[in-house]
Amino acid sequence: MISEVSVLNIEELTAGVTAGQGLRISCQFSQSNACSLWSLRNLGLMIRVRRGCCGVPGRQAVAVELRIGFTGSEGVQMSFVRCLQSCCCFLLLLQISSIPAMDRPNVVLIMADDLGYADLSCCGGQVKTPHLDRLAQQGTRFTDFYVAQAVCTASRAALMTGCYPNRVGLQGALNHTSQNGIHPSEWLLPEMLREQGYATAIFGKWHLGTAPQFNPLRHGFDEWLGIPYSNDNSRYHPVLASEMPPLPLYDGESVIEQDPDQSQFTKRFTERSVGFIRRNVNRPFFLYVPHVMPHVPIFASERFRGKSGVGLYGDVIQELDWSVGEILAELDRLQLSEKTLVLFCSDNGAWLSYGEHAGSNGRLREGKLTAFEGGVRVPCLVRWTGHVPAGQVSDVPWMAIDLLPTLAALAGGKLPKHRIDGVDVSGLLSGKDRQSAPHESLFFYAGTELHAVRSGPWKLHFPHSYITTLAEPGRGGKPSGWGSQQARSITQSGIDGIASRHGGKVVPLELSLFHLQDDPGETVNVAAQHPEIVRRLSQLAEPVRQDLGDSLLGIAGQGLRPVGQAP
Repeated sequence: MISEVSVLNIEELTAGVTAGQGLRISCQFSQSNACSLWSLRNLGLMIRVRRGCCGVPGRQAVAVELRIGFTGSEGVQMSFVRCLQSCCCFLLLLQISSIPAMDRPNVVLIMADDLGYADLSCCGGQVKTPHLDRLAQQGTRFTDFYVAQAVCTASRAALMTGCYPNRVGLQGALNHTSQNGIHPSEWLLPEMLREQGYATAIFGKWHLGTAPQFNPLRHGFDEWLGIPYSNDNSRYHPVLASEMPPLPLYDGESVIEQDPDQSQFTKRFTERSVGFIRRNVNRPFFLYVPHVMPHVPIFASERFRGKSGVGLYGDVIQELDWSVGEILAELDRLQLSEKTLVLFCSDNGAWLSYGEHAGSNGRLREGKLTAFEGGVRVPCLVRWTGHVPAGQVSDVPWMAIDLLPTLAALAGGKLPKHRIDGVDVSGLLSGKDRQSAPHESLFFYAGTELHAVRSGPWKLHFPHSYITTLAEPGRGGKPSGWGSQQARSITQSGIDGIASRHGGKVVPLELSLFHLQDDPGETVNVAAQHPEIVRRLSQLAEPVRQDLGDSLLGIAGQGLRPVGQAP
């Protein structure tokens, strides 16, 4: 049966048709199994179907051409239109012959932890990142790519489920005391791809639950080497080291080390990634590399320590760049570049309160834990040789929630039965839909509070409190202001507790409107000058509040699903 149909509006096309005119209409739709030439004659209608390239990676187009010539009075026009509409509806229900679809791509998804928007040299950073620069040159750099929340667990939950994290109950960040995790009913990205015959692996930080039932191998991955939560939940925590248990390193479902040498994380995850690629050269694979670095505490291996010339943070970034280079080189060596989609991003913006142990968000305002651009807009590089345009820069806004439906479309996988919030952006990746935004609006939560909405160039912040960096940034791996305030227990997750542990101070924000094209740094509040824009964006937020909730206004949300609970 025909699937994923997109048909032109027939009423629009026939609106200007007059009696005696010939009419030629082309309707296009994409499907994984395109058809060969066939025709149908009915009611004087000739339908011709041709297959060809639609410009969307992994799909073929079916062009349906209708040729009609008729004479008569203008009074028969409406009858003709109704007939044409009926014929088109009939056409969409027909079974058509199939041919094999295009090869499904391998997928390599590399995610840094707390990487700043301006940390890469291709994004204006001072640290040289030649391998990531090459990735940008060989693919497309997306300047307006967003994460769903500016914090670890929530960001990763959105990536894996295609949902705003509130929908699946994983807003915020889990730690070693957390009893929650990803619910077994959620259909994750690796589960979808494994069902399509993909080998799947994760090497790095998971952060979607610590209990055995939340293990990545229970949720679609075949292999895992990594840690269950952030690396500061260890004896290296900047201010709560004495409160932390040993950091476990997992291989599969077994803990193989306690408090491993964190300077070896990037190297070890890279070596396992390269080995995984070699072992799966003859089958489709999904490789997910959520690096631990540069989340504090930061470490670089001996090979890179002191090499950047700009401090330890620069060394860490150069080692991450090396890691990407090793993976790209292996793909090239095995002649897999044309068969592999590679995407590099961060889970949120730089954690600015850590000073020289944090990155830079450039001209973007604020950073991690906020809904400002510095918190939620992150670097994004995509390469798929021959399918994603090389050397291009796109400012079309999209979000990590879009990866699951996009990869499902490219791999021929099934979407979850329950609701998701992301959309297929394969046309954007291919460059065919370069100008059209896939979302009318994007929404930004902090925890269960709706803080902001973006629509087109406009971004509206609703009144809320947030953590801002103190004038004096952190030093030596300690957060700003850490010596002047008592750190609260890690179990206290409210905004005041977070600020006490990681620096910064809590400040209020009034209703604020920014034009991001003119003011990406969100410096000039133009709400008073554009009340109609404020009203429109506020209206866009109302159904989202009813769906996902908003604790700022006491709204629970009707579209929330249960979070996983450890026994």
